[in-house]
Amino acid sequence: MTNNAQSKCEVSWFSALCDDDYEFLGVQDPALASSFEHCRNIVLTAEKGGFDNILLPSGYALGIDTLAFAGGIAPMVKRMRLLVAIRCGEVWPPQMARQLATLDQMLNGRLTINIISSEMPGEQLASAPRYERTVELMHILRTVLNGEALDHSGTFYKLKLDPPRVRTVSGKCPPMYFGGLSEDAREAAAKGADVYLMWPDTFQTIADTVADMKARAAKHNRSLRFGYRVHVIVRETEDEARRAADRLLSRLDDGKGAAIRQQSLDHASVGVRRQAELREQASNDGYAEDNLWTGIGRARSGCGAAIVGNPDQVLAKLQAYQSLGIEAFVLSGYPHASECDLFARHVLPQLNHGPLIL
Repeated sequence: MTNNAQSKCEVSWFSALCDDDYEFLGVQDPALASSFEHCRNIVLTAEKGGFDNILLPSGYALGIDTLAFAGGIAPMVKRMRLLVAIRCGEVWPPQMARQLATLDQMLNGRLTINIISSEMPGEQLASAPRYERTVELMHILRTVLNGEALDHSGTFYKLKLDPPRVRTVSGKCPPMYFGGLSEDAREAAAKGADVYLMWPDTFQTIADTVADMKARAAKHNRSLRFGYRVHVIVRETEDEARRAADRLLSRLDDGKGAAIRQQSLDHASVGVRRQAELREQASNDGYAEDNLWTGIGRARSGCGAAIVGNPDQVLAKLQAYQSLGIEAFVLSGYPHASECDLFARHVLPQLNHGPLIL
């Protein structure tokens, strides 16, 4: 039975466009490599399971292209939103605005955007200017996708544009989801994002981050909504879930795990370093706190922890995050399609969930 007393949250899954799908972490399986067919199957599994949204990640040299995939899958998705990741260092804002408006039309208004403050490989741009460019890009996209004329003279972009003909279904910019832990990243989110996404951390750290980001946004006369990106391993009993976690790491070579972490362009970021700290501070069996297991971070850059437990434990953990102000969850698990199905059957029906409305 759905807990109607619990506040509503958006529950999203993850499609492994960036060669990030495994039965055993660190062991490549050709059947799980990123391809249109494989990633399509994950998306359709999430659609069938009742998820509200799905993150389509983006990696410069990893897997398949996000925007091309989103255009191909859009006509197949009838209800669920798409959370499309874009890498700021790789785009020309007016062109990106047209692409996003077109995708939104193909989705009948169900597009959401994940902003990644990226460099191009080989580009050496310090944190402060990189995030300054990100803030400029968010402003340009928001203005154009709101259907407004643009007159922008910034450090990175100087643009004067008439209102665009191609518009989103709502006539407004889709919600922008954004994450990052550094001082520059937090300020960028406070200035330009709609939803601030966090990676796994201790309960108190999440509470402190929410409070900090609310205060930062208020200084810019803005408000933020909050999201949480985490893996899940849910089974009928806690023992089964813990065994599934152990099995996931049972064939991992530490050297291979380190190589996988180094593949990502953000492997030296503040957020990734914090995931490593969380792992180092965990107990001998990898748990940073009750039901929060850090083992996944041994073979993954970025989000490196999972909620592990039986359906009641996983539900309670998510609802505890909701009590801190989290309104959007971006979940994943390995292999992505089968774990998606398990969560959809065991936990999702117990959550009061729906698309995040700004």
